[in-house]
Amino acid sequence: MSDRSPARIDVRGPRFAASITTVLLLIAVLLGLTGRGVDPSAGTYGWFAYQPLAEGTLTSAPLGAVLAYRAADPGFILLAVIAALFLWGVVSPRTAPWGVLYRKLVQPRLRPATEFEDPRPPRFAQGVGLFVTVIGLVLYLAGVAWALPIAAAAAFVAAFLNAVFGLCLGCQLYLLLARAGIIRTASPV
Repeated sequence: MSDRSPARIDVRGPRFAASITTVLLLIAVLLGLTGRGVDPSAGTYGWFAYQPLAEGTLTSAPLGAVLAYRAADPGFILLAVIAALFLWGVVSPRTAPWGVLYRKLVQPRLRPATEFEDPRPPRFAQGVGLFVTVIGLVLYLAGVAWALPIAAAAAFVAAFLNAVFGLCLGCQLYLLLARAGIIRTASPV
């Protein structure tokens, strides 16, 4: 890292991205609660994602078929897309879709920014979102049906708090870790 101070970003940009992410995560939670985590042979998908599988439905199927079946769940697919967007936000925040959309279409229509922030905490927050969603996806593939809606709900709460109240939990975690010396920064945080 260089010794110079990092660039500053408009605080409204991450909140805009969190707003879109909140909507996507809410849909993922609902899909996770009504998706394929339940027994498909029972004919009902119920509201809750966990119902014990009937005798021999997926338990006797080959592992590849079980994984393909779970990966085809609409909630899984949406959460995987959200995880990919989080990854994009970590790897290349300047080209991430919500940031580009904000800078090209929304920001020109707003008054000039009066508040700015260090881009490192929001980028770290994207990494936290990636971690939470990937854990949910992996556990869901491993057979933990509740992992999908719980991971989506946890990420939803964090995105909602950022979008509505400007409270970025991942940013707060970054600042806490930086103050504790666990994350090294070139300039004081």
